[in-house]
Amino acid sequence: MSDEARTLDSISRSIAVIMERVRLENRWVDEKWEATGVALDTPEDGGRARVIAQNDKRTRILFPGLVLCLRRSEAEGYFMNLSSPEPKVFVLWRMDGEAARPDLVTVSYNEGARWIDSGEHVDGVALPPELMPWMTEFVVAHYKPEPKKPRRYASNKDRGVASRRDG
Repeated sequence: MSDEARTLDSISRSIAVIMERVRLENRWVDEKWEATGVALDTPEDGGRARVIAQNDKRTRILFPGLVLCLRRSEAEGYFMNLSSPEPKVFVLWRMDGEAARPDLVTVSYNEGARWIDSGEHVDGVALPPELMPWMTEFVVAHYKPEPKKPRRYASNKDRGVASRRDG
C-alpha cells in the first residue's frame, strides 16, 4: 500500500470523458447525448475538447482535464462500487449551448445516486481497469465497515400483542 493512499484524506487523478451525440429521426428530439467512456488523461490530450470520431449519425468528443478525486468521506461508496458486478464511473454532464459538457466525475455509488436524485444528467460508464488497483488501495486504507450489531427481538408487549397474563 502506498504512503499516499494511507495518509491522505483525498487523492486524485486526471481523466478524460468521451461524450457521444447521436442524431435521432424524431419529430420532438433531434439528438441524444450521453457519456460513453472515460480514460486516464494524457499530456497529449492538450486540455481542449476535440472530436475523435464522426459520421452522419454519431459524433464522439473527448473532454480531457476532469479530476477524479477519492475522498475518505466517500470510502463506503467506493467500496460499494468495487463490490458490484460492473464498477462504474459516474459522469455528471450539462448542456452548454449546442453541446453536452461533462462537469464532474465520481466513482462513489453514494455520490452518483445523490446527483441522480437531484435531477442532474448522470451516466454510468465502465470503470477503466487501470483505475481499479488505485481505488482498491484507497478503500483498503480508509473504509472500515460498521460492525454488525446483534439483532434485538422485540417482546410481545413491544409488538402490541397481549400476553395471557394481561387477560
